[in-house]
Amino acid sequence: MKRTALCLCAVAATLAAGAKEIVKTPVYSWHGDTITQGVFMATAPNDTVIISTYSAQPGYFMGISKEWHKKNNLSSYPKLSTPNTLHRAIYNMGLDEMVNAVEPDTTLRTGKEWAGVWTRDVSYSILLSMAYLQPEATRISLMKKVDRLGRIIQDTGSGGAWPVSTDRMIWAVAAYEYYLVTGDKEWLKKIYPIIKKSLEDDLYSNLYSKKTGLVKGETSFIDWREQSYPKWMQTADIHQSEATGTSIVHARAWQVLSRIAAQLGHKKEAAKAEEQAQKIIDGINANMWNADKGYYNMYTYGRDNLIANPRAETLGESLAILWDVADADRARTITESNPTTPFGAAIFYPQIADMPAYHNNALWPWVGSFWALANAKAGNEKGVMQAIGAVFRPAALFATNKENFNLDNGDIATELNSSNMLWCLAGNIALTHKLLFGIDFTEEGLAFHPFVPEALGQERTLSNFEYRGCRLNITVKGFGKNIASFTVNGKTQQPLITPAQARKAKGKTLDVVITMDDQPIPAMAVKEVKNVKAPLTPIARLEGRQLVWNPIEYIGSYVIVRDGERIDTVHTTTYDASVPGEYQVIGVSTDGVEGFASEPMSTRTQAFFKPDTENLATELFSEEVTYQPNGKIQGYTGRGFVETDHKNDNIGFDITIPVEGDYALSVRYANGNGPVNTENHCAVRTIIVDGDEIGTVVLPHRGRGNWDDWGYSNSVTFHAKPGRYHVYLYFQVWDENMSIRTNHAIIDGVRVVMLPQKK
Repeated sequence: MKRTALCLCAVAATLAAGAKEIVKTPVYSWHGDTITQGVFMATAPNDTVIISTYSAQPGYFMGISKEWHKKNNLSSYPKLSTPNTLHRAIYNMGLDEMVNAVEPDTTLRTGKEWAGVWTRDVSYSILLSMAYLQPEATRISLMKKVDRLGRIIQDTGSGGAWPVSTDRMIWAVAAYEYYLVTGDKEWLKKIYPIIKKSLEDDLYSNLYSKKTGLVKGETSFIDWREQSYPKWMQTADIHQSEATGTSIVHARAWQVLSRIAAQLGHKKEAAKAEEQAQKIIDGINANMWNADKGYYNMYTYGRDNLIANPRAETLGESLAILWDVADADRARTITESNPTTPFGAAIFYPQIADMPAYHNNALWPWVGSFWALANAKAGNEKGVMQAIGAVFRPAALFATNKENFNLDNGDIATELNSSNMLWCLAGNIALTHKLLFGIDFTEEGLAFHPFVPEALGQERTLSNFEYRGCRLNITVKGFGKNIASFTVNGKTQQPLITPAQARKAKGKTLDVVITMDDQPIPAMAVKEVKNVKAPLTPIARLEGRQLVWNPIEYIGSYVIVRDGERIDTVHTTTYDASVPGEYQVIGVSTDGVEGFASEPMSTRTQAFFKPDTENLATELFSEEVTYQPNGKIQGYTGRGFVETDHKNDNIGFDITIPVEGDYALSVRYANGNGPVNTENHCAVRTIIVDGDEIGTVVLPHRGRGNWDDWGYSNSVTFHAKPGRYHVYLYFQVWDENMSIRTNHAIIDGVRVVMLPQKK
């Protein structure tokens, strides 16, 4: 086999010398039927084989494939005909690995190394191409992610999953895509109460910021906290942060609920859902747009005063374009401004210097596919070509649809990596179906809006494509972004196959011919950049009224932040913090790249209050305790703590407010019911002050059996006049977590901090 590979690559090298160049960046090129990266080469001798000479980082533990050979019968799936053999082979590899991903129970496997159905993975895969290629597996997989209370499941994650991770609502968007494919009204009736209950739980749990309209919680799919957040952030801080990508997912889910409600005759519910979607969209555009950089900020973060993380996050930017959160002008600006490295658009940019590659410093092909579709919608031809290349390069060189790639060298040596990755193979297929053939499932029917860059302007056909019982043979001729003519069986019509037209042609084949206008697509820019690491995060502390932090190498300056506002730029490592406030410091490199802000340090007046009970405990008694402590619990203040679980759910505190103003209240707690990075036992409680509900506190687990690790919840704010108030931690039905069985933590007391007064 090695000799065969060498011979084939020698032939490919000879042919490549005169082959048409399709995509070229400083690190790789796609020319003809070959992709070349340095001394490595991948080629397709035919459309059922890919052979590569790539050698991964020596000793990498997750392996590498150098050849792909078709293993499965693909005759029942759409067949691609195009002059480019490599394109056909990469497409067929996507279909071949898709068949591998269908489990015996007709669910969609996440990846070769990752068994089971995961909510976000399967949902994004369904949106890309699985809804119509694997409709039965789509339906079954989606219903696997609904719990016995009729809620969408947030997979295990940081601090105990929901509501630290909050992107489960992508399920709603995927479930509606299945309806658009099938037209099954009974399915709409089934998913409507699931989506409604899940969204209302999020709404009643104060997951939506009253101040900004944004959604709290982890950035969608980027679910390893150290990979995308500063190290000082605890999981409660991540819950309090507000992410653009997750907010867009929620806005789209509310829109889906509105559309389903309208179709089921619930007009008032439809109007309410659309109004809620618009609130989130308005919040994104008002609070997250970064006019200086030309894209949306990744998220806001902090404690009592949130600030923006000005990184670009490619999935969020893509969804903003595809789902019309960004208007047409902003969409074009995003595609020209989102940084693109030689290997493609990063998950986010710039990178975190002291974190290994996985979400950080990485490209994930399925995100690249959404980015390609977004560039096509915005009309950016160069952006489309580079995005396609960023997906095809690794597919060819690694002879499989791998999970992610290191942006420093394009290799697979990251923290974890799987072959046959579901959402990556789904994205591979989507580039052909949804971009080059422009296939789009809508309420009106199967619509077409191909985007064909001039470099890919060969005639191509997709045969045996099924829609509502009929078969389509779809041919696209020429290049451009506008259709010159659209015919079905030789008759001109609008570029839409309606459900009625499909029913009439049931059991038959329709020949669809799309002729593009062959007009050059107006040129747009791509922001091509080196793969940059941001400066390290300062480690700050208070020494009296001085803010002090460690020096960082190769720094240009430090930005001082007080109460969320930038107040100064200095070149020292100390700052006078005598003015009361919450202080942070940001390191800025000599070329203007910002790192994360340091952990907030407050010099504001604060007070601590213990529970108003004589029954303080020093040991655990609740039946809900998942992991017992190793010994007697320590680290609490005063005489002890109280437990909160489903039965003991009404814990009270008497607090004293000295002067009228705005205050932030947080809970000092411990939760040893799970590890920091997984499982689903996050405790959630509603805060009531003198009978008024003021917000929700989240008490994530902080380490398996680690009951001596005390920390603070997120903070909730309220306005109060001088006096004595009674605070309750109360369990509401919408505070139920993903575990259902265990919603338990121990409470040491509450902290009340006076906030800066409004001007």
